[in-house]
Order: sequence, then C-alpha cells, then structure tokens
Amino acid sequence: MTFQLHPRLEQDCISIGRFELCRLLMMNDSQYPWFILVPELADVREIYQLNKADRELLAEESNYLAENLATLYQADKMNIAAIGNMVPQLHIHHIVRYRTDKAWPAPVWGRFDAVPYTERQITENLARVKAQLGM
Repeated sequence: MTFQLHPRLEQDCISIGRFELCRLLMMNDSQYPWFILVPELADVREIYQLNKADRELLAEESNYLAENLATLYQADKMNIAAIGNMVPQLHIHHIVRYRTDKAWPAPVWGRFDAVPYTERQITENLARVKAQLGM
C-alpha cells in the first residue's frame, strides 16, 4: 500500500513541502500559526509503529520545525501534539501560541471555528516559512 494523505488533512490544510520523512502542511486557520508534519508512510497511526530510524528522523524534523517556527513567529509557547482522534493517520501538530491568542491558555482544538487565510496571507506565510526552513 502506498502513502495517501488523509482527506481531512487534504481539505483543512495547505501543502508547503517535504522533509526527508514528512510532508509539511499549514492548517488553513489564520487565528494561529499552525503546521502539521505527516510521515509519508502508509498505514501508520502511532509513533511507536515507526521503526527506530524513522522515529529518530521524525523527532529531528519535528524539533527543527518547532525551533524555526518559534523563532520566525516569536512564539510564547509551542504546542506539539499527535492526537489523531478525528484523523487516524499519524500527524504531528505544531502550533505557535501567544499569551494574547484568543484560546490562551486552553488548547486550540474545538475552541473556535477556523478563520481561513486570504490568498495573500497564504502566499506571504508560505514564503516566510519556506525561507526560514530553507525549502
């Protein structure tokens, strides 16, 4: 079986690019800088299902992403989680949080309806993130 992005992630996110293991997505919600790593492996739901090399690579990619997002967006806190209750495909959320954001200090999940980016905001964010990550 080959990798296929879950339809919900396809619907809710904007594709940015790829690392060695993971596809990088941006959640289409302008309320928070919110990014998702998805290992491009078929039928993986949990981190422990990855082999040791892929677990290590996922950790490296996640840490690289988190550090760069925190710098780029001057985060007060990075929320990183693999929940998967709605989308069983393994994916890791990386959400830039600010003490001033509308959901602070609560988690962002299910708090407010998404506010999609404008086309201009998408273009600007993708350019900034790709430049920061060297993509």
